[in-house]
Amino acid sequence: MLGRAKRCEALTQRVDAKRCGFAVRIEVQATAMTFESQALFEVPTGTKHLEVCANGLRFHVVEYGSGEQLALCLHGFPECWYSWRCQMPLLAELGFRVWAPDLRGYGGTDRPRGVSAYAIEHLMQDVAGLIDASGARRVILLAHDWGAVIAWYFAMRRLRPLEGLLIFNVPHPAVMERALWWGRQLLRSWYVLFFQLPWIPERALAAFDYRAIRDAFLRMSRRPERFPPDVLEVYRRNAAEPGALSAMINYYRALVRGGADRQRRLGYPRIDVPTLMVWGEEDDALGKETTYGTDRYVADLELHYLPGVSHWVQQEAPEEVNHIVKDWIRRKGLATC
Repeated sequence: MLGRAKRCEALTQRVDAKRCGFAVRIEVQATAMTFESQALFEVPTGTKHLEVCANGLRFHVVEYGSGEQLALCLHGFPECWYSWRCQMPLLAELGFRVWAPDLRGYGGTDRPRGVSAYAIEHLMQDVAGLIDASGARRVILLAHDWGAVIAWYFAMRRLRPLEGLLIFNVPHPAVMERALWWGRQLLRSWYVLFFQLPWIPERALAAFDYRAIRDAFLRMSRRPERFPPDVLEVYRRNAAEPGALSAMINYYRALVRGGADRQRRLGYPRIDVPTLMVWGEEDDALGKETTYGTDRYVADLELHYLPGVSHWVQQEAPEEVNHIVKDWIRRKGLATC
């Protein structure tokens, strides 16, 4: 433990040395898919892989760009930092230093054991710790799927100041809570209940060389050509790391076994951070209706719908997503370049 602590301190020093209204719903028509620039789907040249200590864990963080303004990108299940590769060049172009970490239990980040280690309170403190380690003066948070669950709570609890919140295909917890009383969304969320079982979900996801992980992208996507074998292999390899599947599933277990109830008792204070939501309408797991009423909980919300796009919105439709993100960041005065 002492060796690890010293290593973490050195790594933190290494990273620190680099410091030098109202809701609007907009329908965005999906454009025809072409590969005019294959580079959009590749990891940008010049990314740096860091180990950053935060909240007592070592995080694998991929960095792109520089400066004192941070764009912290939180991935979802069953993804990793790689899911943000299409947005990293854009954010750097706008003047942000981009950090895309593997979340707790994923990829190259530490994997503590036990369901309680994945309580929502720990996940929020992870985000706070990463922001502190970055030394950034201004922060925007981009988040998809499980990353967005964390981001919603983080913004509500105001653990650190945020300049902007960008949410991709996950509803506000209060709206989701209400939607679960509707039969249709409860059926869509069947897998959350399945994940409460011991060991069986892990076996099911690992079967046939982690075929369920690959199928999660291919079967849900409306543009499966955006998930060729080399992309799917990144996520298969990530899930195949020892203990990774249990860590991923423990997010769901911890939330159902008390995490959501604890947060509900704290209430849902209105978020005053400017917030952008981008929503792929063809989401098999989350219905469009789970976005209705979000403006009750967010003072400055802009909501864009993408027809013909699935849950994997920022990877499946990066052209449309990046256009929306760029326009919103510039209009909100958050860009420095």
